[in-house]
Amino acid sequence: MTDSAPLDEMVDGASHVRPHWRGVFGTLFSLGHETLAERAELLERAFVDEGISAILPGEQHVNWRCDPIPLILSAAEFASLETGLAQRARLLDAILADIHGAGTLVELGAIPPELVYGNPGFLRPLRIGGSDAVATRHLHIYAADLMRGPDGVWRVLADRTDQARGLAYALENRRNLARIVPEIFQHQQIEPLRPFMESTGEALRALAPGGEGGIALLSGGHTDPLWFEHVLLARELSIGLVEPGDLTVRGGIVYLKTLRGLERIGVLLRRQPGNRMDPLELAHSPGPPGLLDAMRAGSVHIVNHPGSALAESPGLAEFLPAIARRLLGEDLLTPSQATLWLGDGANLRTVMRDLEGWVIRHATDGASVPVVPTHLTAGEREELAARVTAKPADYAAFMAPSPSVAPCSTASGLEARPVVLRMFLAHDGTAWRAMPGGLARALTDEDAIAGRLPRDAVSKDVWVLPDEAATTRYGPALDTRPMAIRRTAGDLPSRVADNFYWLGRNLERLEEAARLRRALIPRVTRPSASPRERADIELLSACLQAAGMSRAEDTFDHGTASRNAALLSTFRSDGAMRRQLARVANLSAQLRDRLTGEVHTILARSLHALTEAMRRLPADTDPRAVEHASALTTDILEFSAAIAGLAAENMVRGGGRLFFDFGRRMERAHAILEQLICLLEQPPGQVQPGRVEAGLQLALELRDSVITYRGRYLAVMQAAPALDLILADEGNPRGLAFQLLAMRDMLRQLTEEGDSLLTIVDRALRDARVIVAEVLRAPNQMVAAARLTEKLTAIETLVGTVADRVSRRYFTLLPVARSLTLESDSGGLPGTGLLGSGPSGSGLSGAA
Repeated sequence: MTDSAPLDEMVDGASHVRPHWRGVFGTLFSLGHETLAERAELLERAFVDEGISAILPGEQHVNWRCDPIPLILSAAEFASLETGLAQRARLLDAILADIHGAGTLVELGAIPPELVYGNPGFLRPLRIGGSDAVATRHLHIYAADLMRGPDGVWRVLADRTDQARGLAYALENRRNLARIVPEIFQHQQIEPLRPFMESTGEALRALAPGGEGGIALLSGGHTDPLWFEHVLLARELSIGLVEPGDLTVRGGIVYLKTLRGLERIGVLLRRQPGNRMDPLELAHSPGPPGLLDAMRAGSVHIVNHPGSALAESPGLAEFLPAIARRLLGEDLLTPSQATLWLGDGANLRTVMRDLEGWVIRHATDGASVPVVPTHLTAGEREELAARVTAKPADYAAFMAPSPSVAPCSTASGLEARPVVLRMFLAHDGTAWRAMPGGLARALTDEDAIAGRLPRDAVSKDVWVLPDEAATTRYGPALDTRPMAIRRTAGDLPSRVADNFYWLGRNLERLEEAARLRRALIPRVTRPSASPRERADIELLSACLQAAGMSRAEDTFDHGTASRNAALLSTFRSDGAMRRQLARVANLSAQLRDRLTGEVHTILARSLHALTEAMRRLPADTDPRAVEHASALTTDILEFSAAIAGLAAENMVRGGGRLFFDFGRRMERAHAILEQLICLLEQPPGQVQPGRVEAGLQLALELRDSVITYRGRYLAVMQAAPALDLILADEGNPRGLAFQLLAMRDMLRQLTEEGDSLLTIVDRALRDARVIVAEVLRAPNQMVAAARLTEKLTAIETLVGTVADRVSRRYFTLLPVARSLTLESDSGGLPGTGLLGSGPSGSGLSGAA
């Protein structure tokens, strides 16, 4: 590192607070260290509960924190940076256009061929070349990592031309800081961030070829480490969020696959590596086949150009000043940190003479982590020198920086830490505009000064003070065609509908398992269980096993030593309830862009709370272990009820809400039939009326229908009235008929009257009513009820058929499965029902 003392962002050389920091400094002083430390903890908790760190249970933790003290830029300083970075954006765009077009820069020696043709970011299929080259903008969004040196000059450490990550992190920092530390905003005017996002969204819409097609952000999905950013960015820009499997290319045009059909896409904001865009031209790519051909034909605009990562090469920085004079006729206004490409022999000798005065990076990989020789042992430095000397063209070196420092809040008070600033720019159709803010990282000795955004970091909100003399800037007005009013569910992508459907099913599956546990726990914990209670335990245990929510070896007999283990095992890390909760969390994460902030926050907090409660369960030998299991069961039921209520009140009818509800109704219908079959099943060759009565009473209890039955029939247990309440009563929200009618109403929004799906549902409803009527006419109702398992299984098959056909028709887009021994799709029924399967063929998790 250099010997120069780093510049202090807040305090000048005379120990005076800089003018643009004075307003914030006074507020910080009045709050005091303890309050600031407390607010820092609240900020960290906010990110865990609902922000960047809100992750799935069991996933690697993302420890992203926002310091309560912002980094402040004056209006003049920001304007200077905006001008310099806009010039760099124009320059890098021109370089990319030349490399993918005429190729004169390499031909004339302005750029070494090794930095282009040996660069993993150089995608040969995208090079047009020669007279066929078309003038097109490669960059629309650009970011730069900057550091201020001891001389007060901001220098660029890295150009971000590929995906310009981190924009949503900056937005989330501002949102949470304003909510948790409002005092610092009260006496300080700062530039807002929303106008920049609005103008960027308008500029993206203006790129649609001929004004045709929608705009979407292309994400790798919820497994991407930056999935949170994709969700928030799509929401802030008011554009769709899609994954590669959601897209298809037909006739050279890119379409989004929706329930209603194909919807054209005109602009894709790329949040995937450029080399993973098209499997026809790029190896190991998940992108839709033909996407690059559609881009070349001009039917879709991809932002940024898939080959734009090339301009992030650290080794390119040495050549930018000369290229700026060649292409722009201008000197570089915002310089790079002094950089040398080591493929030049003289540069290599210069760096090797004083290795500790430089930072080493891979010459062509802008995401590579810099190697700081001063952090290495003598032996490690020798190994580094040997590697660099062996392949010098693979490396670049920039002069070891001494970044400026800014105050950060710690438990012991304020601490000055080095900061790196990332600024974001977007082309609004006429010029490059910078977001009046950004993302700053406060570094420790172990933090990388450049490279990918880390998962573990202390960040800062960046404030830009307003220029009182400046006029308001507006983006160019966008002339768009009037859009038709839509109120259908058909615009929902098939993958999203699939996920909503399975979120509903898995939530309901979790609730049904909790209801079984709630009925079981009091019976196994009573001091002295009666014969009837022991029979109930046996029946409930069978229901749990049929639902896959307990193990065959679990023993719930009263007083056995293994009772506690059997009750708690389902909540342990490998237990069925724990796995079911993880499925719900997984699907919630995949649907984050489709859930309102309120719904997602409650989901995330509840899932974290339930997971933590399961982790804190006591040992099986603890006397209060069963009490904890009982409390957990109640918490799960409350969680399910809360989500169902939020869906009813917060989600627009149709679309995701429709498939969410359909999944819940489907799963509840399946659970009713599965449980009733278990509860009515008799020992081989005999009928035990007492066992039938016990089973019916448990069925009423599991359907929350005991009070209703007592009110109607004065507690006299008969089979037909009980079965009517469970199977045929259309007004019982936990009965089968209610679920079937709800499913039929929802299917009517997707299909036409007479569709085979409606026919199957009507048949199941008719068969349920027939069962009740037959039992009512039987001379011995209990005996008749004991012989219903075959008929109930037939209805269960019908429900499974509906599940199978809905999945094939709306999610996997496959033809209906047919059998030579059954009728056609016009009304016949396939022989299988996939009630236990997940989103088959979609590559999505969520199946049980």
